[in-house]
Amino acid sequence: MSFLVIVCYDVTTETREGRRRLRRVARICEGVGQRVQKSVFECRVDSARYEELERRLLAEIESNEDCLRLYRITEPVHLHVKEYGRFKATDFEQPLVI
Repeated sequence: MSFLVIVCYDVTTETREGRRRLRRVARICEGVGQRVQKSVFECRVDSARYEELERRLLAEIESNEDCLRLYRITEPVHLHVKEYGRFKATDFEQPLVI
């Protein structure tokens, strides 16, 4: 069974290594979910994929410089997530039309 996870991060970019970490963290998130803001991703994952995502992100960040937050959104999602403005997230539960 899958569930929705919101991943938020703030990676220090004052150094070259910090900018590299930022790109690596973003790439990890892009491989699992969709970007909804610059450093915020929505990811629909099962328990195994969640553990892998968390492990990979923790391996990248520097805990004394960066910040990482993971929020598990409980079902039903439509009661807990409200959208306003131009961006509309893709609903992966509905048929995808390209």
